Amino acid sequence: MNSGKTIFTQLMEFLPVHELRKCVKRYNGNYKIKSFSCWDQFLCMAFAQLTYRESLRDIQACLRASQQKLYHMGIRGKVSRNTLAHANQVRDWRIYENFAQVLIGIAGELYINENFGVELDQTAYALDATIIDLCLSIFPWAKFRNRKGAIKLHTLIDLRGSIPAVVIITHGKIHEVTILDDLLIEPGAIYIMDRGYLDFARLHRIHQLLGFFVTRAKRNFNCKRLYSNRADKNTGIRCDQIVVLRGFYAKKDYPDKLRRIRYYDTDNKKTLVFLTNNFLLPAVTIANLYRSRWQIELFFKWIKQHLRIKAFYGTTENAVKTQIWIAISVYVLVAIVKKRLELSLSLYTILQILSVTLFEKIPLLQAFVNVDDEELKSVFCKQLNLFT
Repeated sequence: MNSGKTIFTQLMEFLPVHELRKCVKRYNGNYKIKSFSCWDQFLCMAFAQLTYRESLRDIQACLRASQQKLYHMGIRGKVSRNTLAHANQVRDWRIYENFAQVLIGIAGELYINENFGVELDQTAYALDATIIDLCLSIFPWAKFRNRKGAIKLHTLIDLRGSIPAVVIITHGKIHEVTILDDLLIEPGAIYIMDRGYLDFARLHRIHQLLGFFVTRAKRNFNCKRLYSNRADKNTGIRCDQIVVLRGFYAKKDYPDKLRRIRYYDTDNKKTLVFLTNNFLLPAVTIANLYRSRWQIELFFKWIKQHLRIKAFYGTTENAVKTQIWIAISVYVLVAIVKKRLELSLSLYTILQILSVTLFEKIPLLQAFVNVDDEELKSVFCKQLNLFT
């Protein structure tokens, strides 16, 4: 790396800028724009994410304080609160969604062999949604309750690396299970979901498209046992059964066989019942796969704590989605840098270091060299760290 470049500039060099230009051209993002391009907008918003800026005025003040360095950071346009607010409001958020998907593809290739605790040849995904509360009077388009607004982040993450493969942003009234209609099912992949996604018609669609699912049964689950497989009770498996559904509508929605696994979790003293259409994997592997679903909960908590997606810089739907997609892009970018530089530090630690060194003119790798992992363990042991 060139030691004359700032940390921020070196970090942005990991981005495929030509791909962003394609996205901008696809949606005419720079149409009639004489200054402050989409690239300038992305850099300012990425700076805000990396340095935990609270508002547009905060972004403006920090960047103007380093005015002489902006050109070398790649920001050619004049930074002002009104200009950035207008860009977030009118420039199509799909530009940054498409660019985030490009970064997700790059990260997916880097983490394809990452271990997530389960020996598995297939790709495993965890699907869930999280709610971000909003004030209904300020965000009237974000319908949720009568007096409350919210948006939902429906997310499918690849368990190898906790990389988000699909992110769909909706208002709060959209039920999680409807997102199954929008997923492109990958043949042979395993989709892990909680009981909120238990819709037999939609699960049968996954089965027909040659995908596998793992979910939990509800208490009123009604089935007929055809036969039982041998269960090793030392592993926590209480029974491993092949069943068919009994209810008229349930059987109509899912006419094929299912596998029902009852598992006793000794840590939480709790019995769990899993349903899957995978008849080949050992029962204990199915249970461990569902345990790995917790990674998506950590992902949601992590981005809410360490990225700016709870306090928004704009109130329109376009501004909110733009901020979320750029936040996701920053998350994935840091994951890419971690892998390419072969850093052993957690994402939390990397972000903390970047937040105070962005204007330093030292090689990027040097910023992480003198960090004592053993000392950090005692400081960050209670943090929600991914990629540890």
